[in-house]
Amino acid sequence: MAQSFVPKQISTSFLLVLAATIYLAKANDHQLTETKLSLYAQDFSAFGSPNATVIPVAGIAGKAWTFTQFGTLYVSDDTLTETADPKSLKVGQLQGMYITSGLDGLNSHISVSVVFTSKAYNGSTLQLQGISKQFEAVREVSVVGGTGKFRLARGYATFETYFLDIPTQYSVVRCNVTVLHN
Repeated sequence: MAQSFVPKQISTSFLLVLAATIYLAKANDHQLTETKLSLYAQDFSAFGSPNATVIPVAGIAGKAWTFTQFGTLYVSDDTLTETADPKSLKVGQLQGMYITSGLDGLNSHISVSVVFTSKAYNGSTLQLQGISKQFEAVREVSVVGGTGKFRLARGYATFETYFLDIPTQYSVVRCNVTVLHN
């Protein structure tokens, strides 16, 4: 029978340290703050318009750069407001990229930052990332990080088209965010 090369005292000490580490990690989870936000993105997708806040910047050569064309990359800088009314208080910007990543054109991958510019969260950010199922009523992505008051953020965000005017290519998208942070 082979003998253990690790003294029993070290094994016991290791298990105590491991147990203490797990306990402290769980204790820190209880100190996290949950914040729920509803923000409204004022989205102008009218390419070529001076008011456009979403524009295509790359795509497959010889193909139309549309929201449903695989490989089309968009950049965005939408104003975020407190309510759906575009004249309501501006709370920040939704800045980032979208790429149509589904061959069938149904999914886009998003990587965007919520950049807060007013009120209690001024200067803080939230980072959102994931697959957005473009034609579903509610699209959910992950909150993968944050800065400022949202350091160590994690959670989820949902997007819902609140208003859509196809002739002007203007929409209001409600973004509901649930986030845990320090």
